[in-house]
Parts: sequence; C-alpha cells; structure tokens
Amino acid sequence: MSLDDKKRAVVVGLEMSKAYEALSDAVLLGDNSRWSGAAGRLYYAVFHAVSALLVHDAHVVKSHKGAGVSFHQYYVKTNKVPAVYGALFGRLEDMREEGDYNCHYTISADEFTTSLPAAKEMVDAIAAMVGVGEEKQR
Repeated sequence: MSLDDKKRAVVVGLEMSKAYEALSDAVLLGDNSRWSGAAGRLYYAVFHAVSALLVHDAHVVKSHKGAGVSFHQYYVKTNKVPAVYGALFGRLEDMREEGDYNCHYTISADEFTTSLPAAKEMVDAIAAMVGVGEEKQR
C-alpha cells in the first residue's frame, strides 16, 4: 500500500491513538488485577506505536512478526531507538501470547507493574519521533 504524505500522517495518528488507548486499557485492567489482559494491552500499545513509526517512515509490514522484524532491522540495529525497546517489544509479545494461549502460564502483578512504565516511555518516545503527542490523541 502506497500512501501519500497526508494519508500517511492520518494513519500514523490513528496508530498512535490506538497505542494510547491500549495503554489506558492496560491501566484499567491492571487496577483490577487482570494481569494477562493488562499485559496484552501493553503489547498492543507498543505494537501500535511501532506500526505508527514504520508507517511514518514508509515501511510496509503485513503482520505482527513482520512489525517486530522490521522494527529491529530499521530502528534497533541502527541505534535509532534504544535496544531496550526492542527487548521490551519482544518480552511483551511473549507475555501476550503466553497469557492468551497458555492456560498454565500466569502473568504476575510484578511483571505487569514493571513493564507499564517502560511501555509508556517507549510509546511516548515513538510519539515524539513521529511528531504525534498523547495530548493530540484526546
């Protein structure tokens, strides 16, 4: 899909809106001790932020795995973002998948509460990179 600059900006804004909405949902779920759901929402927050960054820079991605691979290739390995963001993206993806599909896996309150500020930092950093702040999303 080829987007002109105006359409690209709209998609980036929509992706960042989804990222901030997912962060808000994660807090609501966490406040109610729904750790698996909260961790899943954290994953989607960073996924949508990463998607916004990829769209912003005209990288075409067609899957969650493709987003992760492209994020590492274009941003982590080139030091455009801190390596901890790549690790966080992967860890949150694993937490979401285990929480959603593995009935023997339990996400702890500690796993969520330590991941929440890191996810918020990553989403905010990407928002700054694409020129869309949280305040524009509300």
